Amino acid sequence: MSDPLRLGIAGLGTVGVGVVRIVQDHADMLAARTGRAISISAVSARSRDKDRGVDLSGYAWEDDPVALARRDDVDLFVELMGGSDGPAKAATEAALSVGKPVVTANKAMLAIHGQALAELAEANAAPLRFEAAVAGGIPVVKSLTEGLAGNAITRVSGVMNGTCNYILTRMESAGLPYDEVFAEAGALGYLEADPTLDVGGIDAGHKLAILSAIAFGTQVDFDGVQLQGIQQVSIDDIHRARDMGYRIKLLGEARRTPAGIEQSMRPTLVPADSPLGQLEGGTNMVVIEGDAVGQIVLRGAGAGEGPTASAVMGDVADIARGLTLPTFGQPATTLAPATRANAVTECAHYLRLLLRDEPGALARVATVLGQAGISIDRMRQYDHPGADAPVLIVTHPCAPLDLAQALRGVIDTGVVNGEPVALQIQNP
Repeated sequence: MSDPLRLGIAGLGTVGVGVVRIVQDHADMLAARTGRAISISAVSARSRDKDRGVDLSGYAWEDDPVALARRDDVDLFVELMGGSDGPAKAATEAALSVGKPVVTANKAMLAIHGQALAELAEANAAPLRFEAAVAGGIPVVKSLTEGLAGNAITRVSGVMNGTCNYILTRMESAGLPYDEVFAEAGALGYLEADPTLDVGGIDAGHKLAILSAIAFGTQVDFDGVQLQGIQQVSIDDIHRARDMGYRIKLLGEARRTPAGIEQSMRPTLVPADSPLGQLEGGTNMVVIEGDAVGQIVLRGAGAGEGPTASAVMGDVADIARGLTLPTFGQPATTLAPATRANAVTECAHYLRLLLRDEPGALARVATVLGQAGISIDRMRQYDHPGADAPVLIVTHPCAPLDLAQALRGVIDTGVVNGEPVALQIQNP
């Protein structure tokens, strides 16, 4: 058997502790499966004194994660601190610069600096692995880079943020408004320190940008992801969607189009009886479409100690076996900048408008939409006690950019109060 693979773990939060548990509890199994013992040499975290529920007494401690990455008794650096810059990026660069493999769960760092880190890793023959950065315990990165390597991928989509899925399904099941469920999610510890990362779609957008780069052989282009969070989704939207046979999900989608790569992360209506529509709570789902394989669906826990630590250890095991491949599935120097195609794919849309209750208001809205080439599939006006009339419109398929321009014209009519809510409808 080869010499032990010695880990240095930076970050002892939920995931870091999960990795320590797996190494401690499954040492014999890991050695049997990889042909090499896996051990921990040293760790780093913000506080030495915190009780984390695992025995860390046998490991050296480094206050500086960069020093940890450079230790001679660390063969593989495991970065679990998070953050797109700062100590996480500095320590990762330190390890890669000396040819040391890195395993990370840091989606923000990869979404923003992925290309530069991949070039640094490959220039120094140092594997950079990140299965845990996307969709928790679901092996979607390995599926794209290995199992589906013989496919030209045409589309990647899915629910990639468990917190948003929890909020939306909880709103529906309990009949609670967004603000109340948002507060509940915070009390349960489901939200990031900056909640906008979750509910604004940023966290999920990071993940989508990474998957898109792998799927289409392009450089990571997070700035090219069209982002719309779930903050505008009301309990009324959820009820109306359900009445039409749909459920609302924060849906990410990256697809190859003749105009380029289209990436979006936004609340979307999906059929209630579809796999995505039936997704509950914090579960994630990723749908991949390839020219040879057709469509495959990957579903599982999208976060948490066990699932995410499992993904980290999958990468560690591959490195212990000596399995290496380019960071994003092909050499970083061959990844072309992504050509952006923003909102060109046509789809139906759900619109919610609050109209002034005055003669001709609805006719003026319909006229503006018609002049913009937006065809109405169905329309309904709901009973209302106040002066404003809630109106629901479902359009026939149209380009999102055309609809956005039409809605600006609708606002200019002066018969709409507040901002219209527009959600795409997907029928996967």
